[in-house]
Amino acid sequence: MEATQVIKTSQEQAIASWIHQLNQIRLDELVRKLFAQDINLKEALQELQKLKDFIGDPSKILGSPLTKHGEIAEHFQVNISNARRLILGLFPEYTFEGVGRTAPEDYLFQGRPVQSKFYVGDLGNRSFDAVKEHLKTYPGFIKTDNGFYQIPKDQYEKIISILNKPSSALSRSENTLVKSIRQWERDEQISFTRVVKPSVANYQDVQQGKAVASIKGEEDNIRQIDQQRRNEAYEASKPTIKQGVQATAVSAAVEGGMSFCLGVAKKLKEGKKVSEFTAEDWKEVGLDTAKGTATGGIRGAAIYGMTNFTATPAAVASAFVTAVLGVSSQARQLQLGNISEEEFLDNSQVLCLDVSVSAVSSLLGQVFIPVPVLGAVIGNVVGTMLYGITKDYFSQREQALSQSYMQGIEQLNKELDEHYQMLIAQLKKEFAKFVSITELAFDEDVNLAFDGSVALADYIGVQSGKVLRNKADIDSFFLA
Repeated sequence: MEATQVIKTSQEQAIASWIHQLNQIRLDELVRKLFAQDINLKEALQELQKLKDFIGDPSKILGSPLTKHGEIAEHFQVNISNARRLILGLFPEYTFEGVGRTAPEDYLFQGRPVQSKFYVGDLGNRSFDAVKEHLKTYPGFIKTDNGFYQIPKDQYEKIISILNKPSSALSRSENTLVKSIRQWERDEQISFTRVVKPSVANYQDVQQGKAVASIKGEEDNIRQIDQQRRNEAYEASKPTIKQGVQATAVSAAVEGGMSFCLGVAKKLKEGKKVSEFTAEDWKEVGLDTAKGTATGGIRGAAIYGMTNFTATPAAVASAFVTAVLGVSSQARQLQLGNISEEEFLDNSQVLCLDVSVSAVSSLLGQVFIPVPVLGAVIGNVVGTMLYGITKDYFSQREQALSQSYMQGIEQLNKELDEHYQMLIAQLKKEFAKFVSITELAFDEDVNLAFDGSVALADYIGVQSGKVLRNKADIDSFFLA
């Protein structure tokens, strides 16, 4: 096989391997994002579990039955706010660490002290009065410590809507509240919206009889955000027109450039110097370059489409394009009467065999040399050169052996692909089973969770004697 042909097929398979690598990068990024989102969901739900644990033991909550909602509101703000950031892969901003239960602040936000005020009242006036009283007791809370207050979300929104109303539209109680806030702003030389912020929860959300349902609603919200992020990751991993255009343009440029170089090299081999090229010579080189560019564009678009929308490896897709273009050229020659029907069939068979050798060699090269593009190119060079030697110099018997060997390789590749698909299907089945068992092991029903934990331990191969399967096993383990 001529060196020119080896170079050309290597360039074609290099483009195919590069497009395959583009696709693989997208898939790798999808896997990375989904794995990271698994961690995000786990950490967000763990944060909400802290809130459940706190609500689940009323004896540890400060205050009387009528005022316990105040501390519940504090935990709502910290745990829910943190969960909403964790599900997005962000660091938590709220913490109780370093704060005493009777300190001027209830918790910290990015290191700033925060005091939560949750009092009944549709207008939010009682919560605002509590803010004023706290600031009288701790006058440096805002200016010195850079602290701020949080009140129920619904009350905050109500106050803001009242402050934005024209005076003529205010009721008596609303007018009183507005005057109180404006006077407070003047006295303290502060802005209400600067030092008072909305909580993540409404007043009713944190009441003891409603808190559990509120947490369940937030958990549903977290799972919706999680699914949305997974959907976004999947959509981002899909092939795009922009990337398809990029693959087409690069393929066209590379194949056009290669055609130009081969065209010039052909003239040089004829004994001409570049300075001696005639207008006809440059016209011929330019025509070859134009054809190469057009062919490269077709190749890039076809490979990108076939590898993304059909189960076709990039090397095979490139070989298919080459075969189609080559056979089409032979068909044109037949129509013009330049070749006979027998020559058309012979030439087409040889062409298809050539591109098959190139495809199989590239696939094997990529397996043995798992370096993007490099493995495919080396495999193509070795395979096509070996095939060229046998085709050009060996006897008919040896050629038959060579062809038989290549056919065997193709059959083996087909069998491996079928086996690969079978293993993938089996892996998906086992993974689905594992997810099902894991979900059962973490069920909210403790009895189902216990049975699920036993099943999970057996499934992952924990020694049978180390698994606590019933009450007797548990008593024996802890009381022994």
